[in-house]
Amino acid sequence: MTPDQASGLRMMNQPHNEKVKVIAVTGGKGGVGKTNVSINTAVSLAEKGKRVLVLDADLGLANVDVMLGIRAERNLSHVLSGDAELDDIIVRGPKGIGIVPATSGTQAMVELNQAQHAGLIRAFSEMRSQFDVLIVDTAAGISDMVLSFSRASQDVLVVVCDEPTSITDAYALIKILSREHGVFRFKIVANMVRSLREGMELFAKLSKVTDRFLDVALELVATIPFDENLRKAVRKQKVIVDAYPKSPASIAYHGLANKVMSWPIPQQPGGHLEFFVERLVQQPDYQEDRTSE
Repeated sequence: MTPDQASGLRMMNQPHNEKVKVIAVTGGKGGVGKTNVSINTAVSLAEKGKRVLVLDADLGLANVDVMLGIRAERNLSHVLSGDAELDDIIVRGPKGIGIVPATSGTQAMVELNQAQHAGLIRAFSEMRSQFDVLIVDTAAGISDMVLSFSRASQDVLVVVCDEPTSITDAYALIKILSREHGVFRFKIVANMVRSLREGMELFAKLSKVTDRFLDVALELVATIPFDENLRKAVRKQKVIVDAYPKSPASIAYHGLANKVMSWPIPQQPGGHLEFFVERLVQQPDYQEDRTSE
């Protein structure tokens, strides 16, 4: 990304985007339920009157459209090739949420080169669609794209399960985002727990290790219970908050959506989607020598 491209992003003329809340949903480990958290929170917010856009940022193994039973004619690969604009590929999901579909089974999309990364940033800078919340459903792991989307977002939701590998991978993600990318606040979602107490104990396990080794602040924002209805909803290619609105997990997702609505939007210069785009442009410049554990 050249200085001219970066400065050009500051010319965005989208006053309707000034109050866009950008949330990255991540977790380090695959299989922790990130996408379910993303789409159920999105639909819950839509039911409360918010205009929500979900970006499937698992660029090589897209699954948001598949989980919702939606067939997308075009996806992000068409945007990056110049065959479509970002607004052109948005498909509609439950309660009218917008979805930006990615590709599946395409190795070239897993690690974008500099020109493709610039193209993605430019696509965001040129968006015309109006929305209140952008939820970025990241890929598993700690790839450059996962880190870029996470550090560019205003809030980072880390989804974690009560498994040693999930806790370890969540810690690794938090470590690299804090030490190399200047992200110090993380919102934790304890997913698929058997009780509120188990969720709090899971949060305590993660907090214990971060408190010992990292200078970060964690906040437990939701405990999503293990719910057999979730599996049923997935088989139906529906979100649980729509298919089983009174189930325990649905109630928890609505609680999370209420919290999301209460989170303040940082007062950054310019529009907040512009801020997200600018952060995608920036290279990490936070480096500090610390003793590794």
